Amino acid sequence: MANRSEEAEDENDSRRNQQDKKREGVLDLVLKRPLRWLRMLIEELHWSFFFGVIVVYGVSQGLGKGLSKVSTQYYLKDEQMVQPSEAQVYVGLIQIPWIIKPIWGLLTDVVPILGYRRRPYFIFAGVLATISMMVLWLHTNLHLALALSCLVAASAGVAIADVTIDACVTQCSISHPTLAADLQSFCGLSSSIGSLVGFSLSGVLVHWFGAKGVYGLLGLTAGLVVVVGMLLKESPTRNLGRKHVNEKFVDAGSKIWKTFQYGEVWRPCLFMLLSASVSLHMHEGMFYWYTDSKDGPSFSKEAVGSILSFGAIGSLVGILLYQNFLKNFPFRNVVFWALSLSVLSGFLDLILVLRINLKLGVPDYFFIVVDEFVSHMISRIKWLPLLVLSSKLCPAGMEGTFFALLMSIEHVGHLMSSWGGGVLLRSLNVTRTQFDNLWLVIVIRSLLRVVPIGLVFLIPNVDPNSTILPAEMLMNQRNEAEKIEMTALISNEA
Repeated sequence: MANRSEEAEDENDSRRNQQDKKREGVLDLVLKRPLRWLRMLIEELHWSFFFGVIVVYGVSQGLGKGLSKVSTQYYLKDEQMVQPSEAQVYVGLIQIPWIIKPIWGLLTDVVPILGYRRRPYFIFAGVLATISMMVLWLHTNLHLALALSCLVAASAGVAIADVTIDACVTQCSISHPTLAADLQSFCGLSSSIGSLVGFSLSGVLVHWFGAKGVYGLLGLTAGLVVVVGMLLKESPTRNLGRKHVNEKFVDAGSKIWKTFQYGEVWRPCLFMLLSASVSLHMHEGMFYWYTDSKDGPSFSKEAVGSILSFGAIGSLVGILLYQNFLKNFPFRNVVFWALSLSVLSGFLDLILVLRINLKLGVPDYFFIVVDEFVSHMISRIKWLPLLVLSSKLCPAGMEGTFFALLMSIEHVGHLMSSWGGGVLLRSLNVTRTQFDNLWLVIVIRSLLRVVPIGLVFLIPNVDPNSTILPAEMLMNQRNEAEKIEMTALISNEA
C-alpha cells in the first residue's frame, strides 16, 4: 500500500511539473520572449529612435489611420454626400503625398535645416498635420475642394514623418543587417497595435463627437510628431551652400539611376507596381453597402469601427506569424503563397453580398469579422517580406530617398487600384442606394488577384539574411557614404 501511495504521489508530482512547464512555456511565448526581444532592440538602438518608431508608426500612422479612415468615410458620405465611386477616387487623391515621398526623402537626405537633417522635418510634419486637422474640425460647411485640400495636407504631414523615420529604420537595417527583419516586424507591430486601438475606438468616437470631432483629436496626436523632432538624437552638421546642395541633388540622382540599372532592384519594383495596380480597391463600395438599410446589413458606426478593429488584429497576427515562423524563408516563396491565399479570401465578400452566409445560418457581423481578419492577416504576410527586401536595396547615404522611392512605386500602384475600383463601381452603376452589380465588382476584383501570382519570378529567390546587391556596389556604397555626409542618428549606446 505504501508503494502504491508513493507511486501515486510521484505521478501527481510529475503531472504538476508538466503543467508547470506548459504554463512557463506559454508565459515565455506570450510575455517573456517579446520582452526580451524589445529589450534587445533598445540595447542595440538608441531610445529616441525607439520612441520615434512608436510615435510615427504606432500613433501617427496606426492610431491615426484607425481614427481617420472611419471618420473620413462618414465625413464624405454624410457631410459631403458623395457617391461611393467618387469617394473611392477621393480616397486615392488623399494618398498622392505618399506618391511623392522621394521628394521628402531627398530633402531629408541632402538638405539640412539649421544644421539638422531629420529633426526639423519631424517638426514641420507635425505642425502641418495639426493645422490641417484643426481646420477640418473648426470650420463649418467646408467646401468639398477645401476639405480635400486639408485632408491631402494632413496626409502630407504623415507622409513626411513616415519617410523621415523610414530613413532611420533603413540606416539601422544596413548598419545592423541581422536586425533587418526584426526592425520591420517592430515597425509593423507598432502600426498594427496602433491601428487596433484606433479602429476599436473610431466608431464610438465618431458616434459621440461626429466625424469632424475626431479630426480635432487627430490634431492632438499629430502634435506628438513634433515631440519626436525635439527629442531625436542627432548630431548637428554644417549647412551646405546652394551650389553644394545642387551638387548633392545631382549626385543623388546619379546614384539612384545607377542603382535601378541592376536587375535585382528594378525587377522587384516592377512586381510591386503591377501587383498593386491590378488588385482593385472597392472599400468604399463595401462601406456604403455595410451601412445601407435596404440591401445591406445596416451596421452602426460602432459596429463598423469594431469590424475594422478585427482587421487590425489580423494584421497583428500576420506580423507575429511572419516574425516567428516565416522571416527566414525566401521572399518569393512567402509572397507566392500569400498571393494564392489572397485570391481565395477575395471571394468571401461575394458570399456576403449574395447573402449566402445567411442561408447557411452565419450572421453578417460574424462573417464580416472573419473576412476582415483573414484578409488583413494575409495582406500583412504578403507585404512584410517586400518591406524587408526593399530595405536591402537602398544605397548607403540615400536611405530615406531610395526607400521612399520604392514605397512610392507601391503607392502609385495603390492609387491606380483605388481609381480603377472607382471607375469599376461607376461603370457597373454601384451608387449610394443601388448595389445590384456589387457582386460582379467583387468577382472581377478577385479574378484580377490571380495576375500577380504569375509575376512572382520578378522577386529574388533569396532569404532575408542574404545580400541582394552586387559586392562592387556595396563597396561603392561604403566608399561614397561619406560624400553624402549623412549624420548617424542611431548609435549602439542605450
